[in-house]
Amino acid sequence: MHPFNSSLGNFSMMLEVEDTPRDEKLAKVEIALLSVIFVSASILNTGLLLVLWKRRKQVSRMRVFVFHLCIADLVVAFFQVCPQLMWDITDRFIGPDLVCRLVKYLQVVGMFASTYMIVVMTIDRYQAICNPMVKFQRRHARWNIPVFVAWTISLVGGLPQIFIFSRVQVAPGVFDCWADFIQPWGLKTYITWTTLVIFVLPILTVVVCQVQICRAIQVNLYLKTHQEGGSGVAFPLPSRASSVARVSKARIKTVKMTVVIVLVYIICWTPFFMVQLWSVWDMDAPTETTTFTILMLLASLNSCTNPCIYLLFSGQLPKKLETVLCRSPKDSFNDEAAVVSSLYVSFKSISDSK
Repeated sequence: MHPFNSSLGNFSMMLEVEDTPRDEKLAKVEIALLSVIFVSASILNTGLLLVLWKRRKQVSRMRVFVFHLCIADLVVAFFQVCPQLMWDITDRFIGPDLVCRLVKYLQVVGMFASTYMIVVMTIDRYQAICNPMVKFQRRHARWNIPVFVAWTISLVGGLPQIFIFSRVQVAPGVFDCWADFIQPWGLKTYITWTTLVIFVLPILTVVVCQVQICRAIQVNLYLKTHQEGGSGVAFPLPSRASSVARVSKARIKTVKMTVVIVLVYIICWTPFFMVQLWSVWDMDAPTETTTFTILMLLASLNSCTNPCIYLLFSGQLPKKLETVLCRSPKDSFNDEAAVVSSLYVSFKSISDSK
């Protein structure tokens, strides 16, 4: 069996059971970095949640996805970053076996939820651009299904953690929250499977959707260009082209926001999963180096970037944060999320005209 410590989902290996001293300089770097990430993610996501909550009566699909993405990022902050921060401060996991298993479970739930909320958001944008009539004919029945599916995948996907990790004795009189894997394939299988279901498959799904969205928008721009050319000739449109002929600037802007969220996710998490795979498939990997450790920790920065991206695309990031902290509810955010609100209004007017 192979002892294994997965703090912050870092999947960092220790090849010896004996209690070895840690690098105190590296630990201080980790503590400083995790502190900044935890505070930033907590403030930004809580602030955006308050913004969306104050506008809860003006519901839109995009706002629902962003709301739940904030919740997922807060799960990452409080149940992944915070426990790892405390872990680095104390050097050992402090708590009973039940807390050990629960923390490990919630760490992976946060990773799943943040990832799959982006996936269902992208699929929703694909439906909004490529099949708008189909989506809105069923909008009431399907309103919360994508969010429900994302959370179900997350809660179920994290269940193996409960059985893999436990509070074990790693040295005489020294206990930690570790896992045991069957040699030589157990740890490799675990890391490879986690990378596949949390990173590779979601990214492939998102890329396919984004390619289809770009093609649909290209058709829309082509049609608008020829219509504005004043040729006066009416061309028969294929069904897909006619469905995207009315793509508005607001809808395109929400697609751009989704693309940026996806790109930032890839930038943050690609180094993380690359070094994880490297660490288990190459026994000579420099797992104890500063660069290796920081690359793994920086993945959690993604939880800080998502609310910033949404507020920046809304147009007034500083004003919105100021309003959350200082203004009364009746004065706040007449223009907040106008982009995603206009999407709902546009589709509703099209549906009503049918």
